[in-house]
Amino acid sequence: MTTSERSPAARKTAAKEPGKAPRATADKIGRQDWSSWPHYDKAASGFRGYWYPVTWASHITGDPKPFTLCGEKITLIRDNGKVYALHNRCPHRGVPLSEGNQQFPGTVSCPYHGWTFDLPTGRLSAVITDGPGCRLTGKLSVRTYAVEERLGMVWVYMPIAEEEPHPIDEQLPEELVSNAFVMGGRFDPRGGNWRFACENGFDEGHAKYLHRTALWRLFKPMPTWNITRIVPKGRWIYRVQDEVYWEADFPGVGRWTNKRWWMKQPPEGTFNLGNTGKTDKVDPVIESQDFPGFASLSMPGMLRIAYPNFMHYEFYVPIDADHHMYVGVMVNFKQGWDTLPFYAKYLGAVRWLFHGQFSGQDAWMVDVTDAPPEKLYRPDVSLTSWRNLSEEEYAKRIAAAGVTEATANSTETEA
Repeated sequence: MTTSERSPAARKTAAKEPGKAPRATADKIGRQDWSSWPHYDKAASGFRGYWYPVTWASHITGDPKPFTLCGEKITLIRDNGKVYALHNRCPHRGVPLSEGNQQFPGTVSCPYHGWTFDLPTGRLSAVITDGPGCRLTGKLSVRTYAVEERLGMVWVYMPIAEEEPHPIDEQLPEELVSNAFVMGGRFDPRGGNWRFACENGFDEGHAKYLHRTALWRLFKPMPTWNITRIVPKGRWIYRVQDEVYWEADFPGVGRWTNKRWWMKQPPEGTFNLGNTGKTDKVDPVIESQDFPGFASLSMPGMLRIAYPNFMHYEFYVPIDADHHMYVGVMVNFKQGWDTLPFYAKYLGAVRWLFHGQFSGQDAWMVDVTDAPPEKLYRPDVSLTSWRNLSEEEYAKRIAAAGVTEATANSTETEA
């Protein structure tokens, strides 16, 4: 007779037999919630008080375009060379301003009744269908957002309350602010919460197993497992590899290896630049950064991977609780004619191999992740360290803005 065939009383008696520990149900194993990180737990739609890349700068013209950021609907429009961001809802009947156009310089008009808003301030400047004497003019407004253009992208600041945004260069990777470079990248809207995407990017274990079938690493060996620690430096946390193992014998199961006969033979010893082994030649700009480890992460969800001759960045931009924008960028610190080989390599291979098929495996996992509950294991120190960092840094951000937590989570959008 199986356990399931016993009566409830018999099962209860069996559970009390000496030497038999009660069996935990699957849904009660491990961490049941994220209450240890309350700010992080409430950030399903992103952390406010930061700059986020929204789209390529070249995509924004005089025709307004709709976007969603941190759960808020915004529209972007370019006027006289400058990009503006407004809440994407006309207060009259709720029609998206992104459906409208420019009837006057420096404004955007709702397509329904011609309610016209000033781009810098969001103030209602005219109501075309109510004539020049409309009594609402100057008394209503839609929310505006600070905008900057960096790295060929449009960045929007999502405020906590009404605070002035911090300089965007303080948030960008330091090496991109102070050095010339060439870059290629892609914006890719994806399913899944931004926190799952961010945790996946900094996750210590998945690349060795999930990406073993990626074409990007067809000829590149990766370790089977590592001994890793997390090291803070400035506003970043770094994954540092102390021990690297390319294969292992698992008792009662067998031998598992990431080595293949057609791949390069892995090097001896540990390494902390790139993820496939040591190299003799390192770009001088990258070498001068003195990164403790090759993978680093900072608020509000910005991943940096240091390879010997190029850098890879990922920005996990929250759209809403169930969707995010993956922004992947590859950077080479070259100028002039030296940029041509990079462009050829990126457009010919990297874009579809690395930012496509390789990253697509991450997108797959992020979209199907369902946590908490979760049962973490040793390599997940990367996840818990990131959550601790975000918790500490966001508490400071709220305090600096001079608001309560309730205010910080407010999404009021109309004046």
